[in-house]
This record gives sequence, structure tokens and C-alpha cells, in this order.
Amino acid sequence: MMKNTICFLLLVCSILNSISAELFTALTDMEELLETESVLISNLQNYINAQEIKLDFLRIKVIEYQREHKQAATDAMAYLSNPVNAYLLTKRLTVDWKEIENTMTFDLGNLFMQNITHYRDTLKFPSEEDLNGAAVALMRLQDTYRLDTHKLAQGELNGVKYSTEMTASDCFELGRQSYMNHDYYHTVLWMEESLKKLEFENNRTISRSEILEYLAFSTFKQGDTNSALHITNELLEIIPDHERAKGNKLFYEKELRMQEEKQKMRGDDGSDQVPVAKEEMMLPYNKDVSIKYNSNERKLYEMGCRGELLQSPSVTAKLKCRYVYELSHFLRIAPLKLEEASLQPYIVVYHDVLYDSEIDVIKSMAKPKFRRATVQNHITGELEVAHYRISKSAWLKDEDHEVIKTVGRRLNDMTGLNMETAEELQVVNYGIGGHYEPHFDFARKDEINSFKSLGTGNRIATVLFYMSDVAQGGATVFPHISLSLWPKKGSAAFWFNLFADGQGDYYTRHAACPVLAGTKWVSNRWIHERGQEFLRPCHKYPDSPMDERLIV
Repeated sequence: MMKNTICFLLLVCSILNSISAELFTALTDMEELLETESVLISNLQNYINAQEIKLDFLRIKVIEYQREHKQAATDAMAYLSNPVNAYLLTKRLTVDWKEIENTMTFDLGNLFMQNITHYRDTLKFPSEEDLNGAAVALMRLQDTYRLDTHKLAQGELNGVKYSTEMTASDCFELGRQSYMNHDYYHTVLWMEESLKKLEFENNRTISRSEILEYLAFSTFKQGDTNSALHITNELLEIIPDHERAKGNKLFYEKELRMQEEKQKMRGDDGSDQVPVAKEEMMLPYNKDVSIKYNSNERKLYEMGCRGELLQSPSVTAKLKCRYVYELSHFLRIAPLKLEEASLQPYIVVYHDVLYDSEIDVIKSMAKPKFRRATVQNHITGELEVAHYRISKSAWLKDEDHEVIKTVGRRLNDMTGLNMETAEELQVVNYGIGGHYEPHFDFARKDEINSFKSLGTGNRIATVLFYMSDVAQGGATVFPHISLSLWPKKGSAAFWFNLFADGQGDYYTRHAACPVLAGTKWVSNRWIHERGQEFLRPCHKYPDSPMDERLIV
């Protein structure tokens, strides 16, 4: 459509430049102008048709966007806490709006382009990196919670309908983002879903050939050369002169011939009994090659996120709930409600220890200070961002507000430990698919630079406040003791990271599961060794179970 408009304008310029001022002196020359006028009229009609098509397209889009925006405006937080909605909003403001901008750039669109340019300069717009991050987050949720691709595209999360259905274009973009990340597993899933949706859509913004091109190569990368060839042949039926497809077709055919030759050399008759050499076996696809922990731990972690990791009855039978009043004089008149979650390591949950009014103050103070959450490099001791921790955080000091100071005093009552050497209160908000993969809070022996600048020793204990309920997901999982703690607003988890002899308790390795639906706010304080010498004295003999310690 836009190409026709450009051709029309170029043609007009070309004709006007070729007309001389003396054409009226000869009827023959004037007769030629009739032919020129005929071309102009024909192209003018094409231009009008193109403009009408453009306006019809924009009308459809504005109705679609108004409807979605109206739905979002009724409860912005509820709308945005859904990861699918958040992804679609990001996509609309990147891929979709670029298409709108390109359409509006032609002719009458220039006036509106000035407004969009102004908005782009003055308002916050997501970047391509944001779009990719949102797509990766959806893939993470899909894997962790075993979400069916079709149901996810329908806006359904674990049986609950949350959002607008994705279009073929939406699914295609998810597949394209996965392809850019060399994640061919998810590319295949979402390109196949895009193909299915394309069959039922009238106003198409992508073509079947575009989908097939991505799908064919990604299928090959997944080890299915035969299917890749079949898809490529279908693509060539649509676009016979597609150069890349023709080259890939020859390559796939060569690969299949080589596979047949290998089978003949082995005497393969198609029977399952024929052994296959290990080097020829297709290795399972690793959806995240950057995972730092072993596959068994990943399995346990994801099971915990789904609520499938359960402690044995023999363990839970020993757990108790009670009121705590012996740690301070104040607790005599206002005891704390304690629930034991694990005995080895000792992990407890305090209920109703943070009030809604305090949570509101902490959130309001943290928001202006939010930055991408960091982790400490165990070699350099420096803080840095990491792919395995997706959230934003802020640090608040006791002197920042009376509420922060009050929470600090309450922690002293809760733990019986000295808070003067504890780190500042860290406030964290997890975004789309926000998570923190399995990690230790304490520094291990080889991490000699960790906390060196603090001069307060290792992290002896952790207190984790839950400042919001989470609709789905967001658990704190201790994969090696089969424990999942689910966020409950106002509660706090507490555990010792170190044994009394100063050795790290490796079974405190834990993770924050990705948030499937809703929003997750937490805050935590890490308590250090310095100042606890008389409150938690070292044992004369080691109490850490060296022979049973988890090695990761």
C-alpha cells in the first residue's frame, strides 16, 4: 500500500519535470497529455484507495487500543500484574506502534508523527530490550509452571482467564524474540501457535510465509530435519523464488541423505532394537544454557514453584506453632505468632509482624530509589546485575523514616540478635516473571571478598518480609529440603545461614519463584556476625554436619 503511494508521487514529479511550456502549440503534443492525464487519474484513484485502506486500518487499531486501554484503566495494577497483559502492552508500544508510525508517516500522517515524536521525547517508552525481556519472562513462566502454549495465548494462566487473547502477530513476535535469543524450542512453540491463529484472522498483519521461514529453521535446530524440509517446501510453494529457502532446501536434503547413509552403514532396518551410537543421539534442548545449578536442583526448584514439592509427614509432624514472648520484655505484653516451617535448617515464619500502614510507607519511600536489583560478584566483591535475578530494589536506612527504625527494633525482638551491624532494609518489587534463582545468602570460603567492605563478617541470618499477597506463583523455595513458603502480606520468614561454629548451612540454599499473576513486594535484612558474639556464641566443637553437607 505505502509503496504504491510513493510510486504515485514519484510519477507525478517525473511527469511535471518533463512538460515544457510550449506543449500547447501542437495538438499532437497535447494528445500525449491526455495519456498522461489518464495515468494520473488512474494513479490518483489508487492513491485514494490506498488512503482509505490506511484509514480503515487505523480505525480498526484505535478501536482495538481504546477497548484494551479502557479495560486496563478500570484497575491498572490488576491489569499490569498479569504477565500476559504486561507483555502485550510492551509489544503494543514497540512493535505495533512502529507499524502505526510507519503508516502515519505517509502524507497526512506527518502531523500526527510530530505528536508521537514529542511523546517519545517526553514520556517513557519501552525499548527493544524491554520487549525482549518481557518475552523471555513469559518463556520462563511457561517453563516453570508448565503452561500450555495455546491456553497461554488465550490469556489463561493455570485455568484462570486473565487477559485478552493474543493474535497471530502477538504469537509471531514472541517466537521472533525467542529466535533472536537462539531459543529454538520456544520459537517452534509460538510460531506453530501463530500459524493456527492466522487461519481464523481476517485482518492479518503477518503472512504465512514469514512464520514458515522462522519455523523451518528452528525445527531444524531442534533436530527434526525432515519436518524442516517439509516446511521449507511449503514456503517455496508460496514464494518459489525465495533465495534463503532454496538454499536451505538443498542443505536439508543433503543432511537427510547423510543420515540415510549412516543408517545403512549401521545396518539399521528401522527396528527399535538397533543400537545408536552416543555421538549420534540428539541431546535434549537446554532452554536456558546459562543456568548455574544442576538439572536435579532445577527440577526440584520448579516443582516447589508449582507447589508439588512436599515435606514428608514425618517431618511436618514435628513442626509446631506457638507464641514467642521470651526474647524481650516488650514481647511479654505483645507476643509474636511463630510457625515452624523446618527444623533442619531451622526456618520459621512470623505472622502479622508488619502492618499495612507500615508497608505503605516502605513502598512509597522505596519507589523513587528503585534500581535494577544486583548480586555480589564473589570474586571481586562488587555489585552487578545478573540475568538470574530479575527485579528492582531500593535500600532504606533507619534514619530515613521512623517506620524503618521501628521495624529494626521489631527485628531485634523477633530474632534476639543485634541489628546495629545488619545491612540496610532492602525493598524489592518483582516484575514480569520476576525471579531469583537458587542462591546462598552467606559467603562461602572461596568468596573471600564478599562483604569485605562492610567489616561485619558473614551473614549469620536472614529476615524476609512479605509485603503483598501474590495471586499465583512467587513462592520462596528451599529445593533441597522440599520447602515452599508462599507470600502472605504482613508475615516474615527467618532463618540462620550459619551454624554456631560459623560454617555455612548449605541447606539454606533458596530461590524466589517467578510471579505468575499478581505483584510481589518483599523486603529483607541480612544480619551479620559482628555484634552477635554474646547473643549467639560459637560452639566449642563444630556443630556443622560436614559429612552430610550439600555440595552444589
